Amino acid sequence: MGNRIVKWLVLLCTILLLSACGTDSQEKVLKKVNGKWAETNGYELNATMEIKSGGDPKKYDVTVWHTKPDFYRVEVVESGKDVSQMIVRNADGVFVVTPTLNKMYKFQSDWPKKNSQAYLIGALAEDLAQDKNLVMKEEDKAYIFEAATRNSYKNSMPHQVITVDKKTMLPTSVVIMNDVKEEQIRITFKNIKLGVQHAAKEYAVEQFTEKDETKGEKAAPPEKDNKEEKDKGDKESNNNANGKEGKQAVSAEAENTKFQTHYPVVSLGNTKMVDEKVMQEGGMERVILTFDGDKPFTVMQQPVTKETAMLPVSSPGDPVDLGFTIGAITDTSISWEKDGVEFFVASSKLSREEMVEVATSMTIGSMK
Repeated sequence: MGNRIVKWLVLLCTILLLSACGTDSQEKVLKKVNGKWAETNGYELNATMEIKSGGDPKKYDVTVWHTKPDFYRVEVVESGKDVSQMIVRNADGVFVVTPTLNKMYKFQSDWPKKNSQAYLIGALAEDLAQDKNLVMKEEDKAYIFEAATRNSYKNSMPHQVITVDKKTMLPTSVVIMNDVKEEQIRITFKNIKLGVQHAAKEYAVEQFTEKDETKGEKAAPPEKDNKEEKDKGDKESNNNANGKEGKQAVSAEAENTKFQTHYPVVSLGNTKMVDEKVMQEGGMERVILTFDGDKPFTVMQQPVTKETAMLPVSSPGDPVDLGFTIGAITDTSISWEKDGVEFFVASSKLSREEMVEVATSMTIGSMK
């Protein structure tokens, strides 16, 4: 009887020992993740991002470079379209570049420290480390983390699920969900190379300006007929008093033939649209929506314009990742460009998170 009890005790201890050896604690896994993702001297990664909120799903290809301590280069390209945007952080500041529009905005910002972005693996590591209610599940080949988001749209999309490969200890996907845990954004990591560093000159934004100037020289025709020159002269004369608006009008007529009004569908307490104005300014249509109530705000929108040369323009506030584009946000306003439309929202009552909610809810249609 005594021998049988001893055997059972040995067997039980063996099972407990094997179980303990086969399962990593959440604390141990987090330590490995942070050590590998956040402490690397640099990395490159490629990912795809699918956005399912706000109408038809859209897919984007994302390329990220990071070199410690603070150099970043993120390029986002809409799949199947010649539409791209880039955000660069170098020693001179933070720049948002839109090559197709010849636009470059410069920020004096500490991005990306304020806003977590799911395709930056260092930011993901911080998400996991800072969430006191973090939940980890273990599968055969992966660790699954359920965490709170810390990004610019954390109010409307507060949940995220991060999947980590057990063998490589690198993320394979991030799913960002709304308050009822419906999938809104999915990021799938295709390739992550740790330890890759790029020279400072590879983060210089002057290279984009040089490419633009070279492209412009090659594209310029050697001669123009008299009618084209006359038309150009007439337009310049007509818009001499407000040259920038004149240039916008020409660009809008040439590139934006279908301008449709967008409306926010977010609910912000007792706030309703009380006015809608359509204005013609410099040959361009501009729509102004006024909302009043507990959280009043104003929305302005007009056809997007293309600059003749790519020159850095100082922008107040911080760059903000809206998922579908990168905009600019301050304590009282947010601006962005999407699908050929420039948007500007101003309010002294909305928080930054609420302004982001308004921006991400803008939809073509009509107010009910």
